[in-house]
Amino acid sequence: MLLREVEYAKPGSVAEALELLAANDGARALAGGQTLINVMKARAASPDMLVDLNGLDDLTGIELAGDGTLTIGAMTTYTELMGSAEAKARPILGEVCATIADVQVRNRGTIGGNVCSNDPTNHLPPLMVSVGARMTIAGADGEREVSAEEFFLGVYLTAVGPGELLTRISIPAGKKDGFAAVTLGADGTCIANAAATVNGSVRVALGCVDAVPVIVTAESADGVADAVRAANLEPPSDVHASSEYRTHLAEVLATRAAQEASAR
Repeated sequence: MLLREVEYAKPGSVAEALELLAANDGARALAGGQTLINVMKARAASPDMLVDLNGLDDLTGIELAGDGTLTIGAMTTYTELMGSAEAKARPILGEVCATIADVQVRNRGTIGGNVCSNDPTNHLPPLMVSVGARMTIAGADGEREVSAEEFFLGVYLTAVGPGELLTRISIPAGKKDGFAAVTLGADGTCIANAAATVNGSVRVALGCVDAVPVIVTAESADGVADAVRAANLEPPSDVHASSEYRTHLAEVLATRAAQEASAR
């Protein structure tokens, strides 16, 4: 299906992009477009204006600080993250990005677009929660920072409000991470997934079982399955999996992710 007529704006700066978004109630930021353009074609979303963020240097780049903190521009693509020498300080990031969709999507899709869409079947929201990411949001009143745990508010809903943009993501130092998923085919979206980080205890973020990633903790990988059962999950059923099957997958995948993280 073809797109309906829509106004297009190409700002020259983040400040100009914020002005356009604030001045037009029907404006939407265009990052990689891998989700937005498709939902527009399906008439599931009908913005009046697309504000194209491509080419804004302030939203790109990957920097590694002396303390091991990674700062990733929101417009960084999956492919750029996969090939970044700096990002190898936190290897799980590139490893998970390499499993998202196909080469064409990875070349266009952005880190910021993935987390801001907050589709419960996406790979990155639970990973951001697991690794303790901090999200920087810019608006008319300046910048504010929220934790990944506070960032994801509901299905397709995040802490990025009207007239605001996610500009960058900061991830603390660490290497003991794991990720496990069951997907629809080799390149499909997730039926269930889990990201785990070991830093003394094990922290697991479960995806596809609720509107936002669900956090469980355990003293070791051996206790993760019990922690998942204690969470009393009630995931949705759909054509791909029943609630009971997703609950089972959450337990299995959380254990696998925790074991992977512990073995690093």
